[in-house]
Amino acid sequence: MKTKIATMKAMIINKKGGSEIFETYEMPLPDPKGKELLVKVYATSVNPVDCKIRSGMIDTGVGFPQILGFDVSGVVEEIGDKVSDFKKGDEVYYLPRILGWQGAYAEYHLVEEEIASKKPSNISHIEAGAVPLVASTVWDALIERAKIKMGESILIHAGAGGVGSIAIQLAKICGLYVFTTCSSKNADLVKSLGADKIIDYKTEDFVEVVMKETNKQGVDIAFDTVGGDVLTRSFEAVKHFGRISSIVRVPANLEIAFFKNITFHPVFVQSGRFKLDQIRTLIERKRLIPVIDSVMTLGDVASAHKKLEKGGVRGKIVLKVA
Repeated sequence: MKTKIATMKAMIINKKGGSEIFETYEMPLPDPKGKELLVKVYATSVNPVDCKIRSGMIDTGVGFPQILGFDVSGVVEEIGDKVSDFKKGDEVYYLPRILGWQGAYAEYHLVEEEIASKKPSNISHIEAGAVPLVASTVWDALIERAKIKMGESILIHAGAGGVGSIAIQLAKICGLYVFTTCSSKNADLVKSLGADKIIDYKTEDFVEVVMKETNKQGVDIAFDTVGGDVLTRSFEAVKHFGRISSIVRVPANLEIAFFKNITFHPVFVQSGRFKLDQIRTLIERKRLIPVIDSVMTLGDVASAHKKLEKGGVRGKIVLKVA
């Protein structure tokens, strides 16, 4: 009698292309070894990096079939024989490694225990599934790279987005004065998150507003999530010896940074437990809240990608899995 092989359902891509290329795929259930955890995924979410990998802008080195999805909130199903920090049944949340590993658009996900963190106890899996990638990105960009300090000023672009909404909250927790750009329809949202000065990017020039409000000095830090002219012009809005963190492609001409002695930090987010432990504490103390645009199912991943690429998303699009 043959032994039945345990399988799981995943949404995979077999080539680069548009949102329509996702396929439902039945594949063997991963077997945790050593210090690995097998996690039953309750929620994941959609991020711009998923769209960039899908379209071919980023090569993760995984090959095909490939599973995207770089947020996880779930429950430990099985553990490897060398795991020391988790046990079966633990609720976890984490950012899977983006390069060289499969993502979490699946019923289960295999992860190294060193990058997993205990899920915040006061929020649901749906809410927790919106947090790891954006919170890790903000932590890397503002805490680790820009090294923000109390009393400074910061310009955060796209404050209503997934990354921007967390960045506003973390900047306020750290005692900064926050300028942010958004559309008028999102002004109430960013204000509720703590933004001090809201700039309507459709009708106002953010450089002019910042220079007027800072007596032509500029802000201490700019955090760019948009790229293109927004990133290039952000150098005009930052004071001499200021800092800029950006999570988009580096512009070709950084001459203005030279003349103003601006420190520029290009940021590609890294997985890790420490920062998510800190974020968990802030969430459990109700200092930081995830912002969710909408909740879809794993099978709706193509529609979720299409919606994200269309623009205008407030916070995160979460995919319910379990």
